[in-house]
Amino acid sequence: MKIKPVCPFSFGANTYLLISGTHALAVDPSTSVDAILSATSEFGATLDGILLTHGHFDHVISLDTLRAAVNIPAYIHECDAEMLTNGEKNASALFFGMPRTWKSAEITLGGGDTVTLGDEQIRVIHTPGHTPGSVCYDCGDFLLTGDTLFSNSIGRCDLPGGDESLMRQSLALLRRFPPSTTIYAGHGEPARLSDALDNAAYYL
Repeated sequence: MKIKPVCPFSFGANTYLLISGTHALAVDPSTSVDAILSATSEFGATLDGILLTHGHFDHVISLDTLRAAVNIPAYIHECDAEMLTNGEKNASALFFGMPRTWKSAEITLGGGDTVTLGDEQIRVIHTPGHTPGSVCYDCGDFLLTGDTLFSNSIGRCDLPGGDESLMRQSLALLRRFPPSTTIYAGHGEPARLSDALDNAAYYL
């Protein structure tokens, strides 16, 4: 499985493209639809769906426009499903003083579920703490960690639904993965898992 950052470090959050053969999934669409579709065409692939690491507004900015353009489903953990349709819970009201909402996800996920991409499987790792339904996606050689774990910090736990105790448990769960695993986070640069977890220890 290949991963391509799309307009890395743009406003909002990192958007990624996962590619397996001629199949692709967009992850956290915060950049423009044109940028996502252009990146997909580079690989001669077709978008099959959209994976969300959690429901905060900055990770779903172009979610509805992408779904309208390509007619594909969005996946989100069941505990964050309501965030898309609730401007208080997705934090848009807090940051902008005006709530913004998106359409509900077509498919809800639970920890341990798998999503098929081509001939490969992506495993859903439930990692609450930043939000109740935050997840990491286990792609075999690498992890997509959303706002659970960054290269040098962790996602804040003081927004609605955040929980420091659950964050500690989630980070402990990630320590079960090989230390050399590369993480691709919701913000910032890729990192070695063990280094990111060591840095995270300063925040909890």
